[in-house]
Amino acid sequence: MNIVQKNSTGQFFSVEAAATAENIQIQTLPYSIRILLENALRKNGGNVAATDVQNLLNWKQNVGTSVDFYPARIILQDYTGVPCVVDLASMRDAAVKLGMPAETINPAIPVDLVVDHSVQIDKAGNPAAMAFNIKREYERNTERYKLLKWAQKSFDNFQAIPPDTGIIHQINIEHLSPVVQFDQKSNTLYPDSVFGTDSHTTMINGLGVLGWGVGGIEAEACMLGEPSIFSIPEVIGVHLTGTLPSGVVATDLALSMTQVLRENNVVGKFVEYFGPGYQQLGVADRATLSNMAPEYGSTCGYCPFDENSIAYLKLTGRDDELIARTTEYMRDNALAYQSQNDAQVQYSQVIEFDLSKVTTSIAGPKRPQDRIALGEAAAEFKKAVEAPLGNHGFGMSRENLKDNVPVDLDGDHETLRTGDVLIAALTSCTNTSNPTVLIGAGLLAKRAVEKGLKVSPKVKTSFAPGSQAVTRYLTATGLMPYLNDLGFNIVAYGCTTCIGNAGPLHPAIEEALQKTDMACAAVLSGNRNFESRIHPLIKGNYLASPILVVAYALAGNMLVNLQTESLGNDQNGQPVYLKDIWPTTAEIEKYAKQFVNSATYKAAYKDIFDGRAEWNQLDVPESETFAWDDDSTYVANPPYFDDQIAHKAVTPKVKALKALAVVGDSVTTDHISPAGFIPLDSPAGEYLTAHHVKGRDFNSYGSRRGNHHVMVRGTLANTRLNNALGQGKQGGYTTYWPTKTVMPIFDACQKYQQDGTGLIILAGKDYGMGSSRDWAAKGVKLLGVSVVIAESFERIHRSNLAMMGMLPLQYAAGDTAETLKLDGSETFSVELPEQLQPKQELLVKAEKEDGSVVEFKTTLRLDSLAEIKYFRMGGILNQVLAEEE
Repeated sequence: MNIVQKNSTGQFFSVEAAATAENIQIQTLPYSIRILLENALRKNGGNVAATDVQNLLNWKQNVGTSVDFYPARIILQDYTGVPCVVDLASMRDAAVKLGMPAETINPAIPVDLVVDHSVQIDKAGNPAAMAFNIKREYERNTERYKLLKWAQKSFDNFQAIPPDTGIIHQINIEHLSPVVQFDQKSNTLYPDSVFGTDSHTTMINGLGVLGWGVGGIEAEACMLGEPSIFSIPEVIGVHLTGTLPSGVVATDLALSMTQVLRENNVVGKFVEYFGPGYQQLGVADRATLSNMAPEYGSTCGYCPFDENSIAYLKLTGRDDELIARTTEYMRDNALAYQSQNDAQVQYSQVIEFDLSKVTTSIAGPKRPQDRIALGEAAAEFKKAVEAPLGNHGFGMSRENLKDNVPVDLDGDHETLRTGDVLIAALTSCTNTSNPTVLIGAGLLAKRAVEKGLKVSPKVKTSFAPGSQAVTRYLTATGLMPYLNDLGFNIVAYGCTTCIGNAGPLHPAIEEALQKTDMACAAVLSGNRNFESRIHPLIKGNYLASPILVVAYALAGNMLVNLQTESLGNDQNGQPVYLKDIWPTTAEIEKYAKQFVNSATYKAAYKDIFDGRAEWNQLDVPESETFAWDDDSTYVANPPYFDDQIAHKAVTPKVKALKALAVVGDSVTTDHISPAGFIPLDSPAGEYLTAHHVKGRDFNSYGSRRGNHHVMVRGTLANTRLNNALGQGKQGGYTTYWPTKTVMPIFDACQKYQQDGTGLIILAGKDYGMGSSRDWAAKGVKLLGVSVVIAESFERIHRSNLAMMGMLPLQYAAGDTAETLKLDGSETFSVELPEQLQPKQELLVKAEKEDGSVVEFKTTLRLDSLAEIKYFRMGGILNQVLAEEE
């Protein structure tokens, strides 16, 4: 049977033909598996006998088996994108020094970088706020932005979308994705797919495009033509029935779904939606669901392509030719949703979910999966105050519910009370792709203003739309002035409160919180509310729909039951209840149909690459290689290729290693990787001070990810790290074994490097859990670590260690550092055979100070032959560079 077929636009690799050739009915395969299958078919030239193709055709029997996946494109945001660009620029330098043309190093697939993570809400609640925030943004980030602008000029297949344009995921779904790619050279059609260096890349699944978040190291490898090697996942089908009740919105659905899927443990699995209820959801609602996949733990939340997807392409102004090509291909290649085949699709598990049972909800106080029905929110906040310190509690007493302190807010004499809402933010990509919830917020604001309700000056209100289309349709509806009246002025177009860029509170409020440790709250229309993420002084953080964000801003306190107590009094002194001003679904849809149209999106994206005056005024000369500034504290040329350029051995040391850290279970990438503010007296702070940077200008580790000098000094420096080698001293300390002196980890590593001594880390279970954080791997590599032995590894971190050329080893079942009586004083050596094989058994010898030796077996966690190559070459980037020579 011919696997390559044709339609009116071009040729394509038929997943149905491949399935038929193996006596498999295509209707039995989940739609997300069909996309993986097409990728394997295409990359193997249509060879149905290829191993990856066979494994995917029989995916249920091969869950956990590794396959290669080649995404169609890469999308980056600036926090994670700057280090990627730094690495590419460094590779290009190295290539030139090795006698290769500079253009040898260039992305092999399209790369879009959206600058959206650097703006902070320094000012809010007034019309001048956005201009002030942008000014401060450029003051802080000009060096980084010049690097990105240079990359745009110097690399093919790379384009940067300037700051203050919108949020990465909203731009991706509204504008960048074609849904179906077309290679004109080969006249081949294939599904769009995308990897992003932001975990919420999963939002694109709402449009029927497969994509998820990866670490920057993996993204770099893929953009240079390497495959992503990952395990065939279980696929959990979510069968949706019913329709959402009037007044219940997509945010409520997303929070309910997050709770249910967390309870069903979908971590690391694919989730795929289907059923009659699925057909009731438009793409904006689906995108809200898909965006929350990291919160419910799955790799993706896939929404198969259907008529609603076509309607969304039309709404967002895609051209007719693209829509026609996409529609024809998805149908011809059995990738379009067919409701009549629902019963035939074979999932690993099916979860039933009735949309009609969803109610208005919030989630918090510290995790997105902890959903609370609106009517129970006030009581739950009271419980959280008294509950033990943890995911559900603040560890305070009942008496603290009465805490209050007077504050002077520039002449407004207010009283700060327990439960006060201090941040109310319309933020993040979770909701701002969805006109329904934003129009709903505008309608509630209109009715509140008309009744004379106001927001307390204690509340920091802000609005950061995900795209400029939002401003256009809210202005067209006439609702924007009402949001402005309540203080929800637009402060930025970018990721703000949800990623910790909420900015400062009023100084008097911050001083009061520092003195009293009072339990106050933030309410945001975002997707993450982890402890200290929104603001370090705010204890309770709640996710909610934009409509509820406005409502809580009016109520002003979490102890107000919005279902039974008033939001305030109208002009006549009469109480106003939430039910009096809550919009119905019909009212919202009427506005949406009238004012949200393709002209709105076409206008918003017409000049997307042009940028504001501040961006265009950045003077960046065109050059094949980047002009590194040795005095820069933001961007520096990393040393990854120094030995390769000098033709020295690059395989890491595995003999005579000394232990840098001995840590327990659940050490996260937040413990390992530099994050948050930079302390004045830390090694990184001392470095910046020595380079004439004042403390107020330190900025964050995140903003300095392009400078390895700063980042390596912040690696393993978390104040909450418990390293047994710190001899009781918590934080980034270790014992330098030659003198048995306890010192900062960075200082010890400097001495070890002078000694020529390699390093090892011993860890417990789930080492490297949490966000992907590339610097958790890059940092330890630069500290001199070559081997990590753990009881188990988090998937992405293990992969990152392998791609940075380190040796991850796993103890044999039942073995731990404790059972083997290893205290970290030993000298370690790994016995490596000439020919390494994935997951083979390796012997480790640990020589104690008295000369005795402990021998123990480990499993090599280089899980593929490709990863073994990376190890031999010192890392994946070194391997790619070697292949180009």
